Amino acid sequence: MWEAIVSSDPAYDGIFFYAVKSTGIFCRPSCKSKVPKYENVSFFLNAAEALKAGYRPCKRCRPDLKSKNYDPFKPIIDDTIHIIENNYDQKLLLAEIASKVGVSRFHLDRIFKVRTGYTPRLYLEKVRIEKAKGLLLTTSLNSTEVGYQIGYQSISSFYHAFKRRTGLSPSQFQDNSNKDL
Repeated sequence: MWEAIVSSDPAYDGIFFYAVKSTGIFCRPSCKSKVPKYENVSFFLNAAEALKAGYRPCKRCRPDLKSKNYDPFKPIIDDTIHIIENNYDQKLLLAEIASKVGVSRFHLDRIFKVRTGYTPRLYLEKVRIEKAKGLLLTTSLNSTEVGYQIGYQSISSFYHAFKRRTGLSPSQFQDNSNKDL
């Protein structure tokens, strides 16, 4: 069990918990907190035992939650995706999104990219271009109207983003799709 704590091994999460006498806090084995001194550690089979012994749950690894693996960034990522997908047609600034989800824009940019493979700006671009493709195929709107409708302030920005994502201009995309029909 000590090796699991030292290596922050998530394989042992839910199998046991450990508490640190000097701090009065209990954690999951995978917690990334500072490794305590061995003589200050107590082991428990479940969170209820640790709570009964008077220990508080760690705010980092949240051993009091029922889920086997707690991801503190999941709500931030989910909220960011929700904001982008529901407001793609508006002017969205990273600082505003970060403020809504409760983190700094630098932190949001970093964790969003690690978890999704996209920065929030590139994810917004991806969502907008997918919406544009749908509009180009299902409506009689021209490229300019589509660009404004999906939230671009500049048509040249829309054209560049569309070409970067699809390899085609919006009109080429529309023409190619009409040929396939």
